[in-house]
Order: sequence, then structure tokens, then C-alpha cells
Amino acid sequence: MTRTHIPVLAGELIDLAGPRPGETAVDCTFGAGGHARLVADRIGPRGTLVCVDRDPAAEERFEELAREVSCETRFLRMEFAQALELLAEEGVEADLVYLDLGVSSIQVDTWERGFSYSYDAPLDMRMDPGQELDARRIVNEWDERRLAKLFRQYGEERFAERIAREIARRRRSAPLETTQELVDAIQAAIPAAARFAGGHPAKRVFQAIRIAVNDELGALDRALPAAWSVLREGGRLAAISFHSLEDRRVKRFLAARARGCTCPPDFPVCVCGREPEAELLTPRAVAPTPGEVASNPRSASARLRVARKLGGGD
Repeated sequence: MTRTHIPVLAGELIDLAGPRPGETAVDCTFGAGGHARLVADRIGPRGTLVCVDRDPAAEERFEELAREVSCETRFLRMEFAQALELLAEEGVEADLVYLDLGVSSIQVDTWERGFSYSYDAPLDMRMDPGQELDARRIVNEWDERRLAKLFRQYGEERFAERIAREIARRRRSAPLETTQELVDAIQAAIPAAARFAGGHPAKRVFQAIRIAVNDELGALDRALPAAWSVLREGGRLAAISFHSLEDRRVKRFLAARARGCTCPPDFPVCVCGREPEAELLTPRAVAPTPGEVASNPRSASARLRVARKLGGGD
């Protein structure tokens, strides 16, 4: 187990989601197992912890954790949406389901995986190394218009068209093979005055490509209703997101389930009969403390939302 790994918003997750002895918990994004270890300690020997990750390296870390904790454990190496759908089919009822979204720090720091703009590595960015689509294919095979749309929608990059144009120009001579070649193209396309405003100039493009390679937003859209169906009454759903595209989806999903009557406001009495399915335990997203950000700068953009399932839901 990677002892130096620092799980983000760990104390807040434990406090708000409240794992208790004997409960069943599903860790949808096992990663380095930081959150899983804390949850395992609290559910104890009568509890069950199901861990999910599509990265084969995570399975090795899980085996070590499984030997060290007292609860019953299970590992599913697959995308979390698929895992939750499988658990629902099996009739599993969970007391806690939580997701720590985005790429793990271990994946970022494993330079050869190609997730980071800080290391020169092959263009890859696959969370599951066995899948066919990788960053190299997107950068070299998607047309300029499609690349610009990707950078704009998933990276919220204001120079999306300029960057896509520069990538298309360079790959006409030779394919872009490495992260540094991609960084060079991005830097060349962005005006000098804007290159280092708001962080590294490649940050948003790398995020967009990574999201597309791993279908992260599509997986989240499928996972949220699947997670809700797995929860028993009183169960908690928690999600830690790292950018607005993720957080917006979580917020809307939970808000829709916390909403009661949908009748027009001028109706004298409710005729829809809709009852809230969820209680929001975080009316606003919870951010890391200044102390956590100081000790772990990667936590700065993290946001946590938690809800409890009420009676009458799926």
C-alpha cells in the first residue's frame, strides 16, 4: 500500500458519509486505497467493502489492503459504471457508495502513462491500458474541428480553435508521439501574454483529452443512477470531483432527487404527489481547507457532495 498517498477530503468524506460498523460500502475509484482504508477501519469485521478500479495496477494495491483490514473485501476490475450495474443485478444493497473522480495522483506520477504535461512520455492517458482508444489516436486522427470542440467543451479552453489548428499543422509533417510534442504545439498556439495565466498552458487540453480517452463524463452519467439503485434506504452517496464538468453533473443529479413537489407554484394543492428521494447532506459543495491545500496542492479544485437516500426511491 502506498503510505505516502494523501486521500483528498478524507476527513470530510468520513464525517459526512458516516460509515458505521457492519455496513456495506462501495469504493468506485479505489486508486491508492486511501479512502478505502479509512472506510474499512470504520465498518470493521462485520462490514463489507467492494472496491472498483479499471487500472490493473490498482488491483495489486487492493490485495495488500485486503490482507491488512478486518472487513470482508471484494475487487472488481472494470469501469465503475459497469461495476455498479453488475452489483445492482446481483441484488447488492449498499449503505455507502463513494466516487473520487478524475485521474489518481499515482497515475499522474507514473510518467510513462502519459497523463502529465510535466513529463515527456508517449501520448497515452488510458486508465485501462487494455482499451484501444488512447491520446495518440485522438491527437493524430481526430479532425481539426472535432479537436477544437473537444478542447472547448471538456477543457473549457478559450484558445481551442488555435490549438487545434496548430496540432493539425504539425501532424501534417509527422504524427505527434509524445506529451512534450503536444505541449510544444499548445504553447505555440497560445498568445504569449496568456501562456501562464491560470496555470500551465497545457492543463486544460490535457484534461480534455484524458476525459475523452476514458469517457469519464459518460461513465459518470451512467454511474450516478446505478449507484442510487444500489443504495438501500438511508444509504449515502458521495462524490469528490475535480472540475466543474464533474461537479455540475453530481450537483444536478442529487438536486433532482432532493426535489419534492413539481407542481406549478400557483396550484393550490399538490397534484403530482412527488416526494423527495434524497436529503442533501451538503447543501453546498465542500472544499478542502487551506491547510489541506497547503500540504497537498492537487486538492485545491476538489469538491465533495453527499446525499442520503430516503424512502420511496429506486
